Amino acid sequence: MARVTTPSAVPDASVPATTAPDPLADATGRTHRTGAALQESAATPRLGLRERKKIQTRRAIRQAAFRLFAEHGYDATAVDRIAEAAEVSTSTVFRYYPTKEDIVLTDEYDPMMAEALLRRPAGEAPATAVRHALTDLTREVWKHQGVEITQRLRLVCEVPAVRARLIESVAVTGRALARALAQRTGRPADDLELQVFVGAVVGGLVQAILCWDANGRTGELVHLLDRALALLENGLRL
Repeated sequence: MARVTTPSAVPDASVPATTAPDPLADATGRTHRTGAALQESAATPRLGLRERKKIQTRRAIRQAAFRLFAEHGYDATAVDRIAEAAEVSTSTVFRYYPTKEDIVLTDEYDPMMAEALLRRPAGEAPATAVRHALTDLTREVWKHQGVEITQRLRLVCEVPAVRARLIESVAVTGRALARALAQRTGRPADDLELQVFVGAVVGGLVQAILCWDANGRTGELVHLLDRALALLENGLRL
């Protein structure tokens, strides 16, 4: 699933499309990965002790926050209570998550999405590559973090302050997707046609989330996402 994320870096377009980027390369230091199993298998071997500790701290803060949100509600949960539950200082929480909304919206999906896309066969059509990369990734993280994902999406849909940040969040995901597509296609990341394509993809993601919410949040989001991306793959024919 896409972020609902923060900035991530994708390698320069001169690198061959078959080379996967470092899934935690983020200029801001705020990266996006969900699922302990996924994180350990994909990220940890490439990271030093300091970066692994950062990942663990981010994870502890996020898990504590979601536990408190479930118990007391989003608005009633203060950041200092999250810090106490995560056994870190309040300043540490703000260092990793500048606002409480960022705890909900920040994850590790953007670099995982870029890596999954760049691992698709080089000759595969962009729409097909994106569809398979995003649905396969969503299905995998849902297996490991389905409860947390459901809670996050519920907060996105129900809490005005979080929902107001959604456009900003998916715009960042769009930029990460554009960089990965630029690497695959050889087009500049700011190419008009590429940007229109990316807009359609992130628009499909948002609509899949809203449809999932409108239908009582039943079933798996990945099925709606696959339908949305299949429409794009088939030339937006209704």
